Amino acid sequence: MNNMFDITGKVAVVTGGSGVLGSNIAEGLLKAGAKVIIIGAHQDRVDAALERLKAVSQDVAGTVCNVLDIESLRSVKDTVLSKWGRVDFLINAAGGNIPGGTLTVDQNIFDMKVEDLNKVVDLNLYGTVYPCLVFGEIMAKQQSGAIVNVSSMAAYESITRVPGYSMAKSAVENFTRWLAQEMAIKFSEKIRVNAIAPGFFIGNQNRAILINPDGSLTERSQKVIAKTPMRRFGDISELNGSVQFLCSDAASFITGATLAIDGGFSAFSGV
Repeated sequence: MNNMFDITGKVAVVTGGSGVLGSNIAEGLLKAGAKVIIIGAHQDRVDAALERLKAVSQDVAGTVCNVLDIESLRSVKDTVLSKWGRVDFLINAAGGNIPGGTLTVDQNIFDMKVEDLNKVVDLNLYGTVYPCLVFGEIMAKQQSGAIVNVSSMAAYESITRVPGYSMAKSAVENFTRWLAQEMAIKFSEKIRVNAIAPGFFIGNQNRAILINPDGSLTERSQKVIAKTPMRRFGDISELNGSVQFLCSDAASFITGATLAIDGGFSAFSGV
């Protein structure tokens, strides 16, 4: 039996764990035998996610936390250490867009409110950086661990209508590379920092942009599919294998990398 991909008994913290992306990743880690604590911004969503995840495994806990609040994150850190004694993996799935941060078809960049732009950048960039600072410090003391950040196709291509999100995800990739060398050189080569870059998946935040009320594809969706060689949207569960791989010993010599999970979107010129 090949145990390189085994993460049984490992402890994972998943930010944004009450959302579609984060809860799906948390479920994948639980099915692989890990212990998971999910972090979410709203108690009702955390409770709903926990109810579903506990049907998979009892080795799961959840807490409300603002990923932009260092002290709140430190409180979660203390809770995790008290419960399980260590943190082996950090998955930064907190992020996304907000209505004011996405331009409508009739708007241009000068119509965007600066405060909405700031909110999107803060959530996606600092909402990744701050958890790395708090939980990465545990890994530095342990001399081991794996961090998986979440980038986006918006960091690869100048996708229209989402300027703040694109800027933030581009910065997340740069920070991923920077933190990877920092942790390996100054603390341990057994601490790895990588990212995944999901392609296009249908979720609550983008459903109205990609799917018409009658279930047909919007014009934007048709453009996405035309540039995706696999000619389909991804299923959210198709992220889980890559996350497990990057957390496991199978990826022991991979750090500072971003893995595209996009059906070929980033590789295709469209012609």
